[in-house]
Amino acid sequence: MAEQPAGGVAADAEHKRAIRAFLVRELDDDSLRDDEDIFEAGYVNSLFAMELVTFIEGTFDMTIDNEDLELENFSSVERIAALVESKAGALSPR
Repeated sequence: MAEQPAGGVAADAEHKRAIRAFLVRELDDDSLRDDEDIFEAGYVNSLFAMELVTFIEGTFDMTIDNEDLELENFSSVERIAALVESKAGALSPR
């Protein structure tokens, strides 16, 4: 079996699964959709936002930089996965 590149479809799907599992567990809502805005839905406060950043950094072995700390980047499973993919792509050797 061939390994997927950092930004491959399998990596993206795995990132989404991990992010979704964390959010469903922490928010106690298994009906959360990948495109649902967790801020608009009222799920997130400032403490949880920091927990989310800590989860992302620890799970995906990356640093979330100050310029990444925009609500839009953390608003949904899809947006968080896109941020992780972009950061992972920037870390990959070329």
